[in-house]
Amino acid sequence: MAQCIVVVQFDLPKRSVEQAITGATGSAPIYRGLAGKGLIRKDYLNGDTGTGGVYLWQSREAAEAWFTPARLDELTQRFGVRPRLTWYDTHVTVDNLRGETRVDGTPLPAAAE
Repeated sequence: MAQCIVVVQFDLPKRSVEQAITGATGSAPIYRGLAGKGLIRKDYLNGDTGTGGVYLWQSREAAEAWFTPARLDELTQRFGVRPRLTWYDTHVTVDNLRGETRVDGTPLPAAAE
């Protein structure tokens, strides 16, 4: 089964490094708690075109269970602007930290790379 990447973007001004770190570390425990619900990783975004996050989920179903209409309303209230979500299926991951390539979450044998 394919993993799912969701890119969440808020049309907001770029924050200072300190603001970005404070905001991210303040909400990080929420996302650490989602490990058992299928969230593999979240990277926080801060750029000239807005802020947001990139989420890697075990499945689209897990991502959809988190990003409900109620959650989007909550995020809209918290940030003052509705987020844009872009959904991607991902079948192949190159993970240089682990030194492996994975297909649908399963590492390829080293000889196959």
